[in-house]
Amino acid sequence: MAHWIEKANIYHIYPLGFCGCERYRKDASETAKPRIKKVIKWIPHIKSLNMNAVYFGPVFESVEHGYDTNDYYTIDKRLGTNEDFKEVCDALHENGIKVVLDGVFNHVGRDHAAFVDLQKNGQASKYKDWFAGLNFGARSPYGDSFSYDGWNGHYNLVKLDLHNQGAAEHLLQAVKAWVDEFDIDGIRFDAADCLPDGFIKQICSFARGLKPDFWLMGEIIHGDYSRWANNDMFDSVTNYQCYKGIYSAHNDKNYFEIAHNIEQGISLKRYLYNFLDNHDVSRLTSVLKSPGLAECCYTMMYMMYGVPSVYYGSEWGLPGVKTRGADADLPVRPELSLDDIKKGDGKLMSHIAALGKIRIENPAVQSGKYSTIELRNQTFLFMREKDGSQVYIALNIGESDYTFSFMTKYAWLTDLLSGKRYSVLNGRVNISVPKNTSMVLAELDSELAVKGVKPDSVTPPQPAAEAPAVKAPAVKAASSSAPPKSNVPPAEPPAEPKVGQSKGGVASAGVPAGRSIVLGGHYRHFKGGDYTVLHVANDHENCEKQVVYMALNGKPEIWVRPLDMFLEDVNDHGNIKPRFGLINN
Repeated sequence: MAHWIEKANIYHIYPLGFCGCERYRKDASETAKPRIKKVIKWIPHIKSLNMNAVYFGPVFESVEHGYDTNDYYTIDKRLGTNEDFKEVCDALHENGIKVVLDGVFNHVGRDHAAFVDLQKNGQASKYKDWFAGLNFGARSPYGDSFSYDGWNGHYNLVKLDLHNQGAAEHLLQAVKAWVDEFDIDGIRFDAADCLPDGFIKQICSFARGLKPDFWLMGEIIHGDYSRWANNDMFDSVTNYQCYKGIYSAHNDKNYFEIAHNIEQGISLKRYLYNFLDNHDVSRLTSVLKSPGLAECCYTMMYMMYGVPSVYYGSEWGLPGVKTRGADADLPVRPELSLDDIKKGDGKLMSHIAALGKIRIENPAVQSGKYSTIELRNQTFLFMREKDGSQVYIALNIGESDYTFSFMTKYAWLTDLLSGKRYSVLNGRVNISVPKNTSMVLAELDSELAVKGVKPDSVTPPQPAAEAPAVKAPAVKAASSSAPPKSNVPPAEPPAEPKVGQSKGGVASAGVPAGRSIVLGGHYRHFKGGDYTVLHVANDHENCEKQVVYMALNGKPEIWVRPLDMFLEDVNDHGNIKPRFGLINN
């Protein structure tokens, strides 16, 4: 697998629609219009979404929609010139964005030079063996003096015979030209299930020879994905199974469906191309019964195994319904401007940007193993894990808030989407997920700043779901002048420190190197009294680390003390000892 794809978030553009081109090439001027350079102005937006790859639909000369190619070596004049497109690719690369092109190799348009030569010269054409099903004893639906195979019965799409080495070589050299001229990083193979296996193996090997990390993805709608995604053929295929599974699971409120799809995909051990809509289907917000569930759909797509893709405009909830007939695709392939972004769902856009950042920064999400922790019809909790790092994904599409209670090795977890932090008690954490929302939970270094996190956003420790709740008074600061009513001597009340003295009223001997707090650990104060550490919190005023701990002798009072003070040694009448000694953990 191409190494860069593991960290890729792909932005999918259908250029002829995006740039507002004429529907038919014959209606356009022979003078190229540099419309494709519009993409350069969109680069800041693409980067703001944390996208680092762009997949372009067809850009080469065609009759109409790009999938009826006339010339594999020349950019469609409706979009501009080769020089214009090179400028676009250079600008994307300079901004750290990979470029993937659509390779329409199964068929060509009727204006392709080889087919025009066949029309002119008939059996004398040197290209007659390039086309599948050629029969000079019949006529085509277009009145040609011969018949031929059209893709899926569409005779405007003339099927190539790729067992013919001349036709295959024509396409191999086109790929070389794309790499040499535009420095592309990958190809999406249109109608890949119709391509001969021998040709797929030949062109994939050829492309990898041009660039070792070249990415090759085949469009496969039905069938066993491993038939095409393997070491000899494609790196990846389009994951139509999960495309349908994600929106269907959210419409039917049935997460079992998509969970099964995810596990099937993982069993392939290939990095599938995941998407929620594209140039051939209705947009996500138009197929969801509740468009507000779009955020949950994107969370699932980004966090499952494989590479996520977002179709242009869908990041702000753009609607679009594919219809029937000759104009079926037009509603899902619109012209867009940067001003259209302002009219869309900014909250969804921010959500997608956050997911992109999480994926880029977390190897566990990129390529970690997957496991289901809890699965119900309307709630789903799964984990991605790599090299000991764990990320939890929680989704709730029920009618009310739902609390996930699960074990974790971490002391606390942070929702990477909101910045809210959750404490863990005795290895178990309780996470309440509001209805129709999702969370991505992971451990963050306590010293790292989290966007949106404030000290008072920390959720206090909760008892495990099956454990009896501890009835205790409100948290008291260690500076309270009233000592706890207990037969066990508490930690001494603080006094203003003198020189060489800690706030505890005894001389501090400092914190020994390497000593750290153990959450859940059993500690004994040097004057007597046993305590268990519940949590390390942030002081609201100065963000100083504070230890929250509970007395184990007598009444279960809860106390708070600065972390350094809790860990330090003290000079007790000439004896150096820990203020709190760890008994066990």
